[in-house]
Parts: sequence; C-alpha cells; structure tokens
Amino acid sequence: MLLWRGDVRVRKLDNAKGIDLTPVAFRADELAAVSGGRLFVGSPDTTLCRFAVDSRSVVSGDVFVAIRGDRFDGHSFVDEAVDAGAIGAIVKDTTAIRKLGDEGIGIVVDDTTSALQRIAQAVRRRSKARVVAITGSVGKTTTKELTAALLNEKYRVFRNKGNLNNHIGLPLSLLELHCCPEVAVVELGMNHAGEISELVKIAEPDFRVWTNVAEVHSAFFNSIEEIADAKAEILEGATADSELVVNASDHRVMNRIAGFSGRVTTFGFSAAADVRAVDLVDSGIDGVTAAIQLSEKEFKLSTRLIGEGNVANILAALAVAIRFNVPLEQLIETVEVFPAQKRRGEVAKLSRGVTVVDDSYNSNPIALRNMLRSVGVDTSHTRHVAVLGEMLELGQRSLSLHRECGRAVVEAGFTHCITVGGTEAEALSDGALAAGLPETSVTKFETSDRASAAVLEMVRPGDLILVKGSRATRTDRIVDCLKEELS
Repeated sequence: MLLWRGDVRVRKLDNAKGIDLTPVAFRADELAAVSGGRLFVGSPDTTLCRFAVDSRSVVSGDVFVAIRGDRFDGHSFVDEAVDAGAIGAIVKDTTAIRKLGDEGIGIVVDDTTSALQRIAQAVRRRSKARVVAITGSVGKTTTKELTAALLNEKYRVFRNKGNLNNHIGLPLSLLELHCCPEVAVVELGMNHAGEISELVKIAEPDFRVWTNVAEVHSAFFNSIEEIADAKAEILEGATADSELVVNASDHRVMNRIAGFSGRVTTFGFSAAADVRAVDLVDSGIDGVTAAIQLSEKEFKLSTRLIGEGNVANILAALAVAIRFNVPLEQLIETVEVFPAQKRRGEVAKLSRGVTVVDDSYNSNPIALRNMLRSVGVDTSHTRHVAVLGEMLELGQRSLSLHRECGRAVVEAGFTHCITVGGTEAEALSDGALAAGLPETSVTKFETSDRASAAVLEMVRPGDLILVKGSRATRTDRIVDCLKEELS
C-alpha cells in the first residue's frame, strides 16, 4: 500500500479496525545511526522507507544496500540502482557512489550486511507486528504458508516469499514490515551452528515454531544431536511473554524445551499433544483425512496435501492460529482448500492417464521416504515410477542414506527407479537393486537434461511418476518436459 505523496507522509487507518497504517520510515540521519554508519551525502531530513539489495528490483525511492556476496559485490551496481530510481545508497566504499543527484542520500558503514540486519530489526520493532518464526528440518515452507493462510482469516498477514530465510533473506523480509501488517510469518533456515541464533536476534519473534529434527545439512554437523542443538537456537532470547509451538512426536525437540520461559503448545500424533491428529486415512495422491483433537473438541479434517508429514505441518499451523483466536470453523475450511505449494507435492494429471507428482523443489531422506510411502499407497495407476535426484549436504552418511532410500523405493511398491546425479545417485540405484528391483527397471543418468528424454520415452499410459531431488539436480526440468510433451 503506497502511503506517500512526494515528501508528505499520509496517515491512513484500516477502516475495519482503526489501525494506524503509517509506513515505518527513517530520516536520513536517523537511518545512518540505525545502520551503524554516517551520512556523508544528502540532507539529514530526507525521509526513507524502502530498501533493495538487487539493482534489478529497484523502484523509484528505494535505498540501495550494496551487499558484498560470494559471487557479486553490490558496490559494482550502485550506478545501475540509481539509474533505476534509487534515492540513496548504503555502502562501505564511498567511491562506489558516483551518480547521486543533489537530493540523493549516501551512508557509509563498516559492513553493509550488518547494516541491512540492523535496519531490518529496527523496522521490525517499529512495525508493531507480531512475528511468528518457524524452523525445522522438514516442512518449514509449507508450515509457513499454511500458518499465514490460517492467520489471514482474521489478520493482515505478511509472510516471507519463497525461502528467504538466511542472514540476507530474513532481513529483506522484515524490511517489508514497513507497511505495518498485524502479523508476520517467517521461516528461519540454517546449515551451520549459530545461524538461527543470529536470525532470532534480528527477528525477535513473539511466536516460535519448531517442526522437527532430521538429517538435513548433516555435512556440516557431526551428528543429528548437533543438528537438534542448532535448531534449538530458536528458543534463545525468549521471555515469559513468548509463545512456543513444538512437535510433541519428536523426542529431540521435546528434550530441548524444558527451560523455555514462555507458554508452550504442542502438536503431533501422540496422546500428549495439545493439538493432535488421530485416525489418519492416507489416500495417496488424493490427500489425507484425519480426526483433529484439541481440548474437549474433535473434528474431521481432509486435506489435498500428500502424506502424514503434511498433516504434521497442518497441526503446527493450527496450533498457532488457535493461539491467535482464529475461529475454528474458518480454520477447517481454509485447510481443506489449501493447495500444494509450487513443486512441493503438486499433482499434475496429464494425457494418456499419466499422473506426475512434482516434489522437485528439494529433497532429504525423511521427506523422500515419507513421499514414497504416501504415493505408493495409490492403486489407481498401472506402474509407479520414482525419478529421484541425489540428495546433497548429507556428510559421511550420505551413501548409506541414499542406499536406504533406494530400498525404500521398493518397499513403497514402486516398479521403476530412475536416478540423477553422481556417486549418491548410484547408491540410490544400488539400494533399489538390492531390495529386488530388476536391472531393467533401474536406470541412472548424470543430469536431469539427459534423464528427461529417457523418462519421456519410457512413459506408458496409466503411469504414476514421482519426481523429487535436491534443487541442484534440477529435477524440475524433468517435470517440465513431461508436462510439455504430455499436456
């Protein structure tokens, strides 16, 4: 919502609630102080409220923050940002600013990434939004999207786009709070110890959601217990007013929350959970039905999302929304129509009775096994074909985990297994062969581009094809090929 006309701040109120929607903004001298730097070009009275780190996304009035990354240095793109309409720039090297006009703003700092984070924290505090931060090894993004959809039944909600969940992505998301939503739902990602701790300091969440612990990014940890310890950083900085939603069915999570000082709400499949699911009926690609129990209430719920893992994601989102006092009837309706997110279990019905389950966004052992089991439940297709890209960042246990997942392909009832990648893909194939699939039903390709033509050639009418892999394997290209040729 644009609430600015020139240099005049326009005050607006939400008609339904009388909420002040004045954007969060800073005077230039104030922004310099907040970012830990100094104003060296421009008037201290200039008002600023929007920021960008990519010169290609700059719109008129933005402040461009010149981030130095692994591949690019934003200082090389300051001129492009100004040409695109940036009114100012935050830099470490003042010589990078050459084109700012008389009304432009230049701020110099010691570290532009740190400056971005400090500004984001200031916007978060001034916005007055309640922040819900979600972490976990599996299902963060789906839980985030579900939570935002449920809270949106009652509140104005912001959620970070895609998986902008790291030391750059999270601050960029929090900067969007200048438009003053009532609730912000963000996810916190990590691949090394200490990362979530830093993100929590920036986001200062009111609600913390911890979904689970699994062997993800284990190349950077010595054990799954170390992964759990790193995820437990979500608990840091909590006060008596903080709220925590956690998975009662994950003992590694539950073992680490004893000292939490705020209110705890649990979800899961155990009788001890505050929000729990019982009597699950897994209908494969047609979704899941279950009875949801909370306090003295029980209600039936159906979802189009695939598998038990997504039921856990729903329970986590319900637990948050219930604490926000969203009416239960609205929650049920929203869950039942909630669609699979892009490339996260999307079901595509193609010609000749072929169905593709596109779960190509990413992969890890627990998510893969869960999806194999759920898709394997299907009995309406002639053959079940698993097209699997290798899983990355699994460390010393990578080959054994891939072999286990290869065996899981057969245990789930799949008739064919096609793998994509290097040594890890070979381990997937070996596991499938060891579990009983004939050699004629197991094929390996180095790249998804090479696999696409072969998969297309082998497809038969009535096939059900699951496509899943780590993003770097680009198994999404296989899905796109199938859709293009069989639409």
